[in-house]
Amino acid sequence: QVQLMESGGGSVQSGGSLRLSCAASGYTYSSDCMGWFRQAPGKEREGVAAITRAGSTSYADSVKGRFTISQDNAKNTLYLQMNSLKPEDTAMYYCAALNVACILHHNFVRYWGQGTQVTVSS
Repeated sequence: QVQLMESGGGSVQSGGSLRLSCAASGYTYSSDCMGWFRQAPGKEREGVAAITRAGSTSYADSVKGRFTISQDNAKNTLYLQMNSLKPEDTAMYYCAALNVACILHHNFVRYWGQGTQVTVSS
């Protein structure tokens, strides 16, 4: 079975940084694309960043230049480095597995992690 487990969330002040990790097990090695999503209270879950098996990345406009997605395939781990955090980045962040099309939308997610909370105060 596929299991995704996020960690690294926390509370930081505006301008601070956090590094999220997602440990994968099961058949996630067969996933063609992995990504990060986030969801704030009262909002739809939105795509943040995605990375293909080959390392090609994509980002939501709201995080470009501030967030970096990366992976360590040997360790089956996905990362999201978040810099210059803003209060509007406050949300539950979820690790996700997508297919080769790598569409960064919640309707196309195959597997979800349990989420890790990120809170950015002003």
